[in-house]
Amino acid sequence: MKVAYADPPYLGCCSRYDHEHGISGQCWDDIATHERLIDDVVDAYPDGWAMSVSSPSLRQILPLCPDDVRVAAWVKPFAVFKPNVNPAYAWEPLIWRGGRSRRSRSQPTARDWVAAGITLQKGLVGAKPEKFCWWLIELLGLQPDDEFDDLFPGTGIVSAVWLAYQRQSRLFDQKCDAALVAEEPPR
Repeated sequence: MKVAYADPPYLGCCSRYDHEHGISGQCWDDIATHERLIDDVVDAYPDGWAMSVSSPSLRQILPLCPDDVRVAAWVKPFAVFKPNVNPAYAWEPLIWRGGRSRRSRSQPTARDWVAAGITLQKGLVGAKPEKFCWWLIELLGLQPDDEFDDLFPGTGIVSAVWLAYQRQSRLFDQKCDAALVAEEPPR
């Protein structure tokens, strides 16, 4: 399975990134730039994809997506509270499509939300916490041999967690294989 995660500058927030326009060369304050990104991931990642957006932009971006997307929530128990802003922006939507939805009874069911605190002093506005990244892997039902592309690598945390997941899964598989061999009766 080949999937992607996109965490572009949020609509209306391009100036927070010094107007660095990244892969498209277009301004992220323009809804058409987000529309092109969605079209690109739909075409390039038919197995699945996920995209972080801001809660104020959700009503503009969601209609640009295919009808079969779902919306999940990253809930922030600790968030930055801004003066004269009430209620606080304490959650972020994650639009996702595809991935593996079928699971056996022995596999845990992923929730469509995660509670994880924000990151601080990571050098980039909007950096996601590790717990968010582990949840994203679970939400998409990824397996170690899948191809997972982080389209906006930023701090590199999403890719780092993906590599940690792959190593952890392979170590677990090796231990299980070794345990099975140890249990075989002598011939």
